[in-house]
Amino acid sequence: MTEPGEPTGSTRRMPTVEQSEAPHMAAPDASADAREPVPTLERGDGRAGRFWSARRVPAALLALVLLGAAGLLLYDIAAVRADHSAMQWRRSLADGLAEQRLEDTSVLVGAGVAAAIGLWLILLALTPGLRDLLPMRRDRADIRAGLDRTAAALVLRDRAVEVSGVQAVRVRVGRRKAKVRAFSHFRELDDVRTDLDAVLEKAVRELGLARPPALSVQVHRPARKG
Repeated sequence: MTEPGEPTGSTRRMPTVEQSEAPHMAAPDASADAREPVPTLERGDGRAGRFWSARRVPAALLALVLLGAAGLLLYDIAAVRADHSAMQWRRSLADGLAEQRLEDTSVLVGAGVAAAIGLWLILLALTPGLRDLLPMRRDRADIRAGLDRTAAALVLRDRAVEVSGVQAVRVRVGRRKAKVRAFSHFRELDDVRTDLDAVLEKAVRELGLARPPALSVQVHRPARKG
């Protein structure tokens, strides 16, 4: 049924109440103040050892040589055990070793080459390698980072060319020393060198290296053309 004054065919709509829920606000973390501060260049002991190379190429070559020699020798020994004659190379080697004297030139040269190869392999096993990778400060035990020496040289060069009076810069970064050779076309050389020392010392600290290299700065006048 319809009430008087209400259009025919219309339905009565019940008013709807929209309930808006307040967004859930997370309670502040009580341990936020207890968290460790973000590590900076001034924090941490900065101790970090050099990166060790895997030495995959020398190890693979040595393994292949030893595997081939051991396989060939074992095959020949198995053939002799099976009533076959030994290979010609083993008979020739045995006869040659029986006839050669220790003071012969060929024996001394062979012994020297074998000793040199052995010392080279020992040196590779005891040294870390990766000389182009400079270890950075280690402020966390589970994170290690390194900086390529070429990248470090580019950073120092970009900082050096910003100094007033510097026309060109050559930078070479080693493991212990960073050599900077700058050319100044105006200003006094002593003033330019003083500014370069201050700028580059700050740049070296900002690199974050575990062992910052010592700076060696030289300033010269560019060669005159003609």
